[in-house]
Amino acid sequence: MYSFDEVQQRLSAVSPLQITRNEPLARHTRFDIGGPGRLFVDTEDEAAFVAALRTAADSGLPWISIGLGTNLIVSDQGYAGIVLRYRGAGIESSSTTVRVQAGAQLQSLVDHSIACGLQGIESMTGIPGNVGAAIYGNAGAYGSSISDRVARVRYFDGEAIRETDNAGCEFRYRDSLFKRRRHAGQAWLILSAELEFPAGDALAMKEKAGGILAVRNQKYPPDMKCAGSIFKNLIMAELPPHVRALVPEKVIKGGKVPSAWFLEEVGAKGMSVGGIRVTDYHANTLYNAGGGTAAQFCELAGELKRRVRERFGFDVEEEIQYVGFDQVQP
Repeated sequence: MYSFDEVQQRLSAVSPLQITRNEPLARHTRFDIGGPGRLFVDTEDEAAFVAALRTAADSGLPWISIGLGTNLIVSDQGYAGIVLRYRGAGIESSSTTVRVQAGAQLQSLVDHSIACGLQGIESMTGIPGNVGAAIYGNAGAYGSSISDRVARVRYFDGEAIRETDNAGCEFRYRDSLFKRRRHAGQAWLILSAELEFPAGDALAMKEKAGGILAVRNQKYPPDMKCAGSIFKNLIMAELPPHVRALVPEKVIKGGKVPSAWFLEEVGAKGMSVGGIRVTDYHANTLYNAGGGTAAQFCELAGELKRRVRERFGFDVEEEIQYVGFDQVQP
């Protein structure tokens, strides 16, 4: 195992990398909470990022890769390891194919596709985060998911840069093989992707996206310290029979039941712990109202999960990712 000084010395020989010690990770999360990362490594160069990944993997020290931090809850104690971030943001298109680097903002990809008259992800306008994270978590909205458009993904598997097609990504609802491998401790890091689109009416897509963005900004103002919905929606067919019998038909959309319905039923709206609150208008939106901590978030999320479990007999599952917690069991 290398020391952090040895790792920093090795990384300093890689260009271009920006390396900082004890970087406050709250600066890199939309929740604006979390302690420092022991070693923070940042680059927009793919080769440098892969070299940094190899060094981190060989070091024997704990390490993670993050994106824009829109979906992260970082421990108040921070992360006692190496934090890697890739910011490569190139987007280019040819006919109905778009090639995009993982560090590009999802909104930039949405805007590019609309401008090119390419249909299929305009409903994702306003979703924060980068493209790599969107593919990792199979982001989507209003009945569409990014997996509908992904043709190929380039990724680093710890040994080499490889490619896979859509089937190889093993997409599921808000899930992918990349996400499952990370949870298993065998991270595959997305570098870029190729997406295929049908042609569409650019003006109609722009109008549709504008309407969706207005609604989204009302629910999640750009300056709100939150990650949108915290808990995954539920697939109706997978719910226990006694729970399905309780769900009003009017709340079922596309075979899914919003977690917000269950949370509202247990009185989630307006609840708070310290600076972390549930909005008064949406039971599945937790945000940092000011001075909130990761411990407070976990306490509030845990209470919401407990209430749903006691009332309905099943667990709601977070969409957000926890960083720096030895074991989180809200």
